[in-house]
Amino acid sequence: MSMKILNEKTLATTKLRRDALKIVRAGLEAVETKMMVGRVVHRQGERLTIGKRVYRLDRYRRIFVIGIGKAAFDAAQALESILGSRITDGVVLDVKGGRLLRVKSLVGTHPLPSHTNIRATAEILGIVKGATAQDLVITIVSGGGSSLLCWPHQLECDDVTKITRLLMRHGATIHELNTVRKHISEIQGGQLAWMAHPATVVGLIFSDVPGDNISMVASGPTVLDTTTVKDAQKIMKKYDVLRLCALEHCDLRETPKQPEFFKHVHNELVVGNTTAAQAMLNRARALGYDPVVYSTTLDGEASEVGQLLASLLKPGQALIAAGETTVTVHGKGSGGRNQEVALGALATLPVDGLILSMASDGIDNSPVAGAFVDQRVKERAHVLKLNSTRALEKNDSFPFFEAVGSAIKTGITGVNVSDLMLGLQSP
Repeated sequence: MSMKILNEKTLATTKLRRDALKIVRAGLEAVETKMMVGRVVHRQGERLTIGKRVYRLDRYRRIFVIGIGKAAFDAAQALESILGSRITDGVVLDVKGGRLLRVKSLVGTHPLPSHTNIRATAEILGIVKGATAQDLVITIVSGGGSSLLCWPHQLECDDVTKITRLLMRHGATIHELNTVRKHISEIQGGQLAWMAHPATVVGLIFSDVPGDNISMVASGPTVLDTTTVKDAQKIMKKYDVLRLCALEHCDLRETPKQPEFFKHVHNELVVGNTTAAQAMLNRARALGYDPVVYSTTLDGEASEVGQLLASLLKPGQALIAAGETTVTVHGKGSGGRNQEVALGALATLPVDGLILSMASDGIDNSPVAGAFVDQRVKERAHVLKLNSTRALEKNDSFPFFEAVGSAIKTGITGVNVSDLMLGLQSP
């Protein structure tokens, strides 16, 4: 499938830009959701193969499909084409929706939870809690699911929103954020699989977590959790959650640790960012660059990561990275971490260099997927009297890139394998 960059013609005004867009598009195409489902899930009559496991469909009374996250809708479409009428019922909760034949499509909010998400989660729980030992529950778990799948433990939805917003604004890592989410929830941290017991549960995991720790993807609703209430408490104390969120208390819930509840739970990693990085490397080499994958677990303050990538550029090299940076919010501007990566690179970027960073899901906390910087961006910013340092101080990267014309627009991609970053320098 061809993954489109909607404004590619407008952006591709130099060879370096054209090459950069080709390379990052190759990464997106390599992890396209429906294609990846087709590689992992196969059916021959009543034999359903998922990864290396075989499931006899005629041994199950009912087959349910549950999906959460930004790859849920596309993956559900692929499963419907494979399983057809063998699907009894299901619900998928995504940031986009559409018509499905056997599964109900619901649209929720992201990155913050909402009452809309809670109502949708209630429908998922209605199916999961009714599952029996004679049923097969196929669960699509993808990035974005932590906010979409929302069933708080002794908290109001607004409280969960406050906690989530505070942790994000103060630069909490995805591991820290999701550790807390697991323990203020009654469905994350393996609890969805626990509620489906004794049904057979198959988790199809689309990882947006650097390092592919599947227990952290969407806060691990189908994975036996190794974090504890004490871990969550330490993180909440670190960021002073109760005081800053004006909460008098926050009762945390321990996630199920009993292995017997996960005896019939099988989780399959469908795709992660290493697949995208490899495809980017192959395309860069074909275009004549000397490519290197710097990291697929890149993290840190977004602007500092951008500065680092710019400092590492070498003539003729394609520097490829993937991961998830963080932004410590000081201002009230608009934009996301990928745009801050690009903005952070601008001051130290070589004259013949380019740094690009984009969210694989197409949503960088704004209507764009990310942005790139090069010498033309620097010149355009000078003409418009735009100050990149001031924009970073205000966390106002989106207006900057809209003005200079180097924001990358893809729309919602249906893919989510963390952020993709690229540095290029002419020979």
